[in-house]
Amino acid sequence: MFSFKVDDDIYIELLQQHKEELFTLIDSNREHLRKWLLWVDKRQTIQDLEPIIAMWINNYAENNGFDAGIRFRGELVGMIGLHYINWKNRSTSIGYFLSETAQGHGIITRSISALLMYLFVELKLNRVEIQCAVHNIRSIAVPKRLGFTKEGIIRDGQWLYDHYEDLVIYSMLAKEWDTVEHT
Repeated sequence: MFSFKVDDDIYIELLQQHKEELFTLIDSNREHLRKWLLWVDKRQTIQDLEPIIAMWINNYAENNGFDAGIRFRGELVGMIGLHYINWKNRSTSIGYFLSETAQGHGIITRSISALLMYLFVELKLNRVEIQCAVHNIRSIAVPKRLGFTKEGIIRDGQWLYDHYEDLVIYSMLAKEWDTVEHT
């Protein structure tokens, strides 16, 4: 099963056996996550996670991305995922969330930085995208910090409960990643 060491403090792992822990993470951060993620209200019980975890495992088995937990010093603090890998165009997009209490340690930035090496070197992808709500300042800071290029705004790009959110799209190409200093 997929497990990826980012550094001495952080590793990424599939969550097939950890649905209780994942539910606790979501439930204890519900208000924080709900500001930006539509699916939060759909995960009201541990049982609500069973079909989605099965889908995540199937996607990984079919070499079609993954959704995995982020552990910081052993504690599950968030998730990171590759949404659908387009093998013809050798591209994917990264999504992520982090618990409110784990913010400010560079966990997402470090995780994505390490993941980019895997995506560009091991999987030989050409393009990686990150989309963020235009008002999600913490999320936007990640691709900026990593040297992604801002491509533009997707107006009303996401329906979020009772309103549309504009999304900003960032991308990095393999040839650009080769020129970025890696930590």
